[in-house]
Amino acid sequence: MAKSRSKKDTAKKPERRRFHHSFKRSYREDYLHPFDGPGLLAHAVASFKIVFKNWKLFLPLIIIIALLNILLVGLMSEETYTTFQKSLNETTSSLASGKELGTFARSGLLLISTITTGGLSQGMTEVQQVFAVLLFLITWLVVIYILRHTLAKQKIKLRDALYNALSPLISTLIVLAVIFVEAIPAMIVVITYSAAVQTNFLATPFYALIYFIFAALMLLLSIYLISSSAVALVAVSAPGLYPMVAINTAADLLSGRRVKFIIRLLYLLFVIAILWVVIMLPLIALDLWLKSFIPWLTGIPFVSLELLIMTVFSVVYGTIYIYLYYRRMLDYEED
Repeated sequence: MAKSRSKKDTAKKPERRRFHHSFKRSYREDYLHPFDGPGLLAHAVASFKIVFKNWKLFLPLIIIIALLNILLVGLMSEETYTTFQKSLNETTSSLASGKELGTFARSGLLLISTITTGGLSQGMTEVQQVFAVLLFLITWLVVIYILRHTLAKQKIKLRDALYNALSPLISTLIVLAVIFVEAIPAMIVVITYSAAVQTNFLATPFYALIYFIFAALMLLLSIYLISSSAVALVAVSAPGLYPMVAINTAADLLSGRRVKFIIRLLYLLFVIAILWVVIMLPLIALDLWLKSFIPWLTGIPFVSLELLIMTVFSVVYGTIYIYLYYRRMLDYEED
């Protein structure tokens, strides 16, 4: 005769941590969630140390992803870079003759857009955009797989990481889709801003103030939602973890710590920007100098390749940076 299962035998679904409840007063001691994290500079330096310590794994990965990007997505066309170079030449002549700085502003915006996109979004088709997202997710998952094993003092080969790291790809795509939905408020701000500029809606100070408040609230909403989903992208890489469980786990982990994590992300962007300036500006200056003496080098896309490699390295470094903070929070919770 089959025995009936008791309540103790049934598995209970883990309850989420909730610091605030509807129609109940929240006290400060109830929602404090302390965390003793590393300093901003120490965190950035620790991420660099991991890159340099495991360069035999990360360098081939960067080369492989860069080659796949060249084959599937493509490089920035040399014509775009030539146009940028001509704009700089026109800027120099305009400044020397005392003309207006319109050309200078346009060339500066072109430089900023080229650096921030890595030269990969110039004329990118829908198929190329899909490949670019897939390559980003592959890099993300492989780097996390390498980190999970290297931090556990386990020897690993890049081949094993490439073969085994992509098992949670579908779950990661679902979390990425959630991030896309959470970014809709920010997209609304972009769309409405362009419409407001074209219709001179912002010319009236009162309407401009109202729109500024609206845009600030919508951007804060997207940042608030996306911050926990960014951690969920790390959590979902764990074997057997479902996407929504990863999102809920990340939200619980960031409860009371969300502002600190957002500051970490802003500091990550600052470090990457400094890295781009330190590395890319000398390389671009060297490319301009060499091509001024050797004309036949003009058709070789040195700068486009450098931009691509720096973009892949930035993704690798950003993944390490976020994963280390995630592991620090997770270990702190277990302790």
